[in-house]
Amino acid sequence: MHKSEFWISWRYFLGRNRERFVSIISIISILGVTVGVAALIIVLSVMTGFDNDLRDRIVGTNAHIVVSDNFGIMFYRDMQKEIERIPGVASTAPHINTQAFLRTDTSVLSLYLRGINPEEELKVTNIKKYLIDGSLETLNSRPDSIIIGEELADILGLQIGDKLELIAANLSSKLIFEISGIFKSGMHNYDLNLAFISLAKAQDISGVFNVAGGIGIKLDDLFSASRIKRDILFNIGTSYDVATWSELNKTFFDALKLEKITMFIILSLIVLVASFGIASTLIVTVTQKTKDIGILKSVGITKNGIRNIFTFQGLFIGIFGVGLGVLLGVSGSLLLKKYQFVKLPSDIYYLDKIPVYLSWHDISYVAFCAFLITLLATVYPAGKAANLNIVEALRYE
Repeated sequence: MHKSEFWISWRYFLGRNRERFVSIISIISILGVTVGVAALIIVLSVMTGFDNDLRDRIVGTNAHIVVSDNFGIMFYRDMQKEIERIPGVASTAPHINTQAFLRTDTSVLSLYLRGINPEEELKVTNIKKYLIDGSLETLNSRPDSIIIGEELADILGLQIGDKLELIAANLSSKLIFEISGIFKSGMHNYDLNLAFISLAKAQDISGVFNVAGGIGIKLDDLFSASRIKRDILFNIGTSYDVATWSELNKTFFDALKLEKITMFIILSLIVLVASFGIASTLIVTVTQKTKDIGILKSVGITKNGIRNIFTFQGLFIGIFGVGLGVLLGVSGSLLLKKYQFVKLPSDIYYLDKIPVYLSWHDISYVAFCAFLITLLATVYPAGKAANLNIVEALRYE
């Protein structure tokens, strides 16, 4: 590439007074790319924010990895010690799950009871963070206490100190619990159907003694779950079920990923439409510069040189459009994150503000794809200019 090719391309990009029409098309093309890139960055930042927020809430009420067995884990204390020796494991906590039914005046609700040891559970999940009323420690001090979700409390008009009459799935007798806490995870299903009781009470309901249904495991790094899962299976054997947080919620996270990809494709069409503007600009420029192309070829500029001139002109549009789009998208995302221009009704959604998370990986990917689209838009016009016959170009001049 010669400096002269770059300079000529830049002059064509700026245009002259009599070529203002071409300049206007260039500006429109730049704005099209800018809007497309900015929209992509803002939307992906919001979707990534929702993704991270939902993941934190799901993982906050569940362990990073869960070891379980259909028949229960008898020597779960020994297994906890064995697992805690594995590098990357922060802490463990036993639990046991059972089901009960709550009869109301109009219907019967199914409750998912999770028996926990509060002191150990606090080291594995963020349940205390979501506790909006009451105390988690009462589960041990008062064996018949229960902690329910806010959705269930609101539907039935329950509050701290009220009694709940439950029927365990494997018992015919009624169980009386006193509400000692209310939590709000923000996940509707959890806040409506999940309740916490003491580990000892859950064992009593299940008819087992000194047995855990599973062991929850917290990791130093959330995203090392797959690797540590293999280490756990190697240490305790493959007869147990070991599931990571992503496997436990695979359908949900797959749906979020698909939605993000779909939005990326849809919004990329804006950039694609803008690329047609770039192609149109170059085609008009080639038509207007037919004489110039003939003269350039006659003084020794090669076909590749001509191709470079018009390719660079298109790339100037792409660079300005992508650069301004990234600047506008990042600025818009940061402003939305700080000032929260859009408010969400908290009685409908699980949060009252839009979560925004700027991922530089996403920004780089958007910028690269947009730049690639603009580059492809230059292929035909630049090739047409390069293949222009010098005799045809100068015939009528």
